[in-house]
Amino acid sequence: MATTNWAAEYELLAARLTDRGVDLGAVETALKAQQVETPSWGYADSGTRFGVFRQPGAPRDVFEKFEDAAQANQYTGIAAGVAVHIPWDTADWGKLAQYAHSLGVSVGAINPNVFQDYDYRFGSFGSERADVRARAVAHMKECVDVMNVVGSKNISLWFADGTNFPGQGDFRRRKQYFSECLAELYGALAGDQTLLVEYKPFEPSFYHTDIADWGMSYAFCQKLGPNAKVLVDLGHHLPGANIEHIVAFLLDEGRLGGFHFNNRKYADDDLTTGSINPYELYLIFNELVAGEQAGIANNIAYMIDESHTLKNKTAEMIQSLVALQTSYAKALLIDRAALRVAQESDDLVGAEEIIKDSFASDVRPLLWKVRSDLNLPNPADPLRGFLESGYIEEKAKERGVGGGSGLGA
Repeated sequence: MATTNWAAEYELLAARLTDRGVDLGAVETALKAQQVETPSWGYADSGTRFGVFRQPGAPRDVFEKFEDAAQANQYTGIAAGVAVHIPWDTADWGKLAQYAHSLGVSVGAINPNVFQDYDYRFGSFGSERADVRARAVAHMKECVDVMNVVGSKNISLWFADGTNFPGQGDFRRRKQYFSECLAELYGALAGDQTLLVEYKPFEPSFYHTDIADWGMSYAFCQKLGPNAKVLVDLGHHLPGANIEHIVAFLLDEGRLGGFHFNNRKYADDDLTTGSINPYELYLIFNELVAGEQAGIANNIAYMIDESHTLKNKTAEMIQSLVALQTSYAKALLIDRAALRVAQESDDLVGAEEIIKDSFASDVRPLLWKVRSDLNLPNPADPLRGFLESGYIEEKAKERGVGGGSGLGA
């Protein structure tokens, strides 16, 4: 099998892009600066509600999760942050931050958990019980304390709160409880810390969810202040939702604070990023890049959040990171000046062809060049580099089977 001469391929691509007027230096600088956090829980054993599926070499504690996360960063160069989930993750947080630094990564967003304990079965911030609401707020404040120790700037909130039956709860009263609890938490943040509010239309509650869509999240954030922003999760939308439109709207409002990447076929977010609808992912990046160039999308917390149940965890993480690099690269190549001319002249066909042209571009030589400049181990194929490194086999021998679950099980 012939070996691709990536240097030659890059020179050909660079010539074509230069002829089109693309500022290749700016594109490569943006790609080198791209950062997407990976989740600590994504490296641990996981499963379904029917059971946890153990894998050889799965990490047994948060320190080993960070070891695996460092591998994903080592081969892609864009995953230096690692989000943690409390209390799924427990540690001497100062020690963990130091260990992360030694691995070339850092502790990223802090994710509290107010959806698994028995007390939260009827809600956390939306509970009718004042003691349960107080407990949930106290846990969130403990997470803020962790942020202060490790230097994290984002606390990422997702709530399972909702009801399964008509009449089970009062919509307006629960909304008011949420406003009160969120305001108390927001008041505990430092001036450079951001509160990210996620939403989800359904599951585990199937009659109503207290924060069911981006508009509800947006309304809560508007009341809280400028450091409260909406967190968009690619899998948390009803079928047919135009997610790129949501992204553009929130960007224009200055309220897009974070993005969780994954993919779905039916519901939720349990599939590899880019595995089902790569064109949708690209269209989302089209809006994100447009926002970057307008100066309104330069401080967004990007993270992967998907359930790696059957694949090797680190390998799937690398697959997702490469998909994100690829979509970002393609979106950076869109001829935005020509696109605006087509839009302003109502040239529907021309505008769509400009979008499709960049999506069809083979950006592998460009990504090879960027990764080469970053001195990554296998710039042409990060996934192959990892799979052939022997790391999976080494950790299977070292750790055995029966690591800790990423879902607290």
